[in-house]
Amino acid sequence: MTDEPTAPQFRSDVTVELVRSAAADSDVIWAARVSTAGEQSLEALQQDPEKSKGLINYLMRDRHGTPFEHNSMTFFISAPIFVFREFHRHRSGWSYNEESGRYRELQPVFYVPAEERKLVQQGRPGRYEFVDGTPEQHETVTGAMEAAYREAYDRYQEMLAAGVAREVARAVLPVGLFSSMYATCNSRSLMHFLSLRTKKENAAVPSFPQREIEMVAEQMEEQWARLMPLTHAAFEKHGRVAP
Repeated sequence: MTDEPTAPQFRSDVTVELVRSAAADSDVIWAARVSTAGEQSLEALQQDPEKSKGLINYLMRDRHGTPFEHNSMTFFISAPIFVFREFHRHRSGWSYNEESGRYRELQPVFYVPAEERKLVQQGRPGRYEFVDGTPEQHETVTGAMEAAYREAYDRYQEMLAAGVAREVARAVLPVGLFSSMYATCNSRSLMHFLSLRTKKENAAVPSFPQREIEMVAEQMEEQWARLMPLTHAAFEKHGRVAP
């Protein structure tokens, strides 16, 4: 525990960093060509993937998914804990390691929505939408969150100062606390994640994600699109449905 507790910080953003990758459009091509070419598919390792754009589109359209699994991306993500609780519902094709409140003192960095974050839910479950809040509502949200965060972190520090174990003291901290994790996936599992955690007009199947996890998904998609532009384009063309 530090001698002087750190003052709380409040953030409205999330961050996603691609820390390691072995992912390219050519990975899809050689994995697919083994079906018909056997050992000769190794020649595709050096092939210009632009020549096989049609193959990638065919695989995406007809949902031949396994060729999209022969690649890997690892992201370092900083976001509120409630985002990770949604994120961890995605299990197939994902690996996670998250910061632990048992083994380190958690820092007072908390999420407060930005002014443009829609605050008001209208309609019943299954047929609802979010609309902008008033300045007064945003002021209420900001004030209530910051006050609750400060009180919770003070009580956390109080228990640590009394010698209480970190794994016990952390119980008072809210899900708006920022955490960090490594998330590793392949392009197929990422496409499934994006199909559910982004809202796009061209999506064949509508999705209604919470905005905060969509903020993470948007950054992940941007970085993946640079690694595998042909695969990403095919994903877009065919309605953002994972193969």
